[in-house]
Amino acid sequence: MTRYPGCLPLTSPAAASSVTGRRISSRPAWAALVRRSGSSEEECPQGVDPMAPGNPIIMAVGPLVGLYPLASKTVAMFKSPHTGNLGESQAGGRSAVAIRMAGYGAIVIRGVSASPVYLVVEGSHVHFRDASALWDLSSAYTTGTIMRQRESGAGVRSIMRIGRAGERGVTYASVITETFRHFGRLGLGAVFGSKRLKGLVISGGRSLPVADRRAYRALYDQIYKAATESPVMKKYHELGTAMNVLPLNAMGALPTRNLQSGHFDEAESISGERLAAEYLGRRVACAHCPVACVHLGTLRLPYPKEPYFYKTSMVGYDHEPIFAVGSLLGGSDVSGIFQLLDEAEVQGLDVMSLGVTLAWATEAFQRGLISEKETDGLALEWGAYPAYIAATKRIVKQPNDFYRALARGAEYAATIYGGADFALTFGKNEMPGYHTGPGCHLGYLTGARHSHLDSAGYSIDQKAAATGKTLTPEDVAAGLLEEERWRQVLTSLVVCLFARGIYTPEIVFKSLASAGFVCTNDDLTRIGADILRRKVAFKRREGFDETTLRIPKRILETATPLGVIDEEFMRKTIQLYTENV
Repeated sequence: MTRYPGCLPLTSPAAASSVTGRRISSRPAWAALVRRSGSSEEECPQGVDPMAPGNPIIMAVGPLVGLYPLASKTVAMFKSPHTGNLGESQAGGRSAVAIRMAGYGAIVIRGVSASPVYLVVEGSHVHFRDASALWDLSSAYTTGTIMRQRESGAGVRSIMRIGRAGERGVTYASVITETFRHFGRLGLGAVFGSKRLKGLVISGGRSLPVADRRAYRALYDQIYKAATESPVMKKYHELGTAMNVLPLNAMGALPTRNLQSGHFDEAESISGERLAAEYLGRRVACAHCPVACVHLGTLRLPYPKEPYFYKTSMVGYDHEPIFAVGSLLGGSDVSGIFQLLDEAEVQGLDVMSLGVTLAWATEAFQRGLISEKETDGLALEWGAYPAYIAATKRIVKQPNDFYRALARGAEYAATIYGGADFALTFGKNEMPGYHTGPGCHLGYLTGARHSHLDSAGYSIDQKAAATGKTLTPEDVAAGLLEEERWRQVLTSLVVCLFARGIYTPEIVFKSLASAGFVCTNDDLTRIGADILRRKVAFKRREGFDETTLRIPKRILETATPLGVIDEEFMRKTIQLYTENV
């Protein structure tokens, strides 16, 4: 397989001169679309410690990036310090277009620096900047401000950086790109921190040729029109994914108080409708996206001892953060929710893992498995946001063994303090905000990233609930596999999954042709299946075993819209999925 055009060893700054740019469209379609799965095989040594210099960071973009609307994601691949297995995280913002305009299909970063640095990639030039003064800053916001002031390229560059959580090895630390966008899941921020890599700035000014300019323009207009006029995309613009809160709650599928229930009595208070009506400050969009689904709420707090003086901050929100630090923590105070979200942003933490971990800790505290001795004097109670904010700071500072355990997530903490039955993790990754039935949880268990974005199992459940269909293990396994294989294609292009209804196979064929690729339907089917197989093969190489997956007991106890989930049904479906992947 063709190697990456950019390879940056942190142990050798002089190697920056060897970085060259190549257009993705010059490669065969198969190699271009499959390289994300091959990246782990080529670059990641078997059994490598995720926090060791040999664990690579691979940031890849696809052949549609920079050409068509909503093809605006960067895929980061690495070995996850959170799960000890395949790490894959995706982020919007400006990073994908910046990487493409700099001339790269992917960038690989290896090694470790002797002192903190951040990298600046300006086309074919790579610079290593001293980041000692940025290390251990109180806020990731401040880091971003300083990097913006230091570096050129305003308007076209992408700025990625970590907070103190990444520096201190919290295994679910995120990488913030621009502001309010993240490589959130599975601990990329901790891998950055292990390399003493504070951030990455990318810019470039290349142009992208197309095979037929008239045909390209016609197709671009078709996609743009669909993106701006589609009722579904309009909802993303108006309410964002926060529109899910009330429908899921009505179904009994909104995880509440560590999934002790699927219904939150105060859901109206944290609904997308209420947030839009009373708190929405503005909407922002990723580069080359006309939808603007990123919703920013206003957080207004008084300055201490200064009457009539307030600090107003913008806080990004959508369904997953609202679930993770709202209903799952039993809280409906929007100001408290926004303050906790803002603290996660300051520290550089994945909000889903943080919320699920705090929910486990709250229930463990209530059950007497831990006390104020472990929590350092904090009384963890549902909806107690001052305590949650204080606990978040301690997770990053890690003043004692308990917070060092929380810094490794809910599953790890449960192995030490008990409470594994109510630790809501799947393949060691904390759950997303859906409790719709067996499909969603099987998707979390079997998906390559253990995410709702892998195979949309919640959709299988919701369709069954709407039609009254009785699901079988065969139905669920087949549905999960079909959806995940196609999503491997979309995330290799790289198309935002919100636009999956727009980028049909027909549109994908046409858009690839304009970028210099020729694909058939059979090609795409084969590509998606092959990428998934190779990801699963990598996971198995690193010790993953589907037959020993821990199914959280709590999901078998709390009723879903399809009733109580049967463990035997789950095991049978996992077996069928594994046999056919």
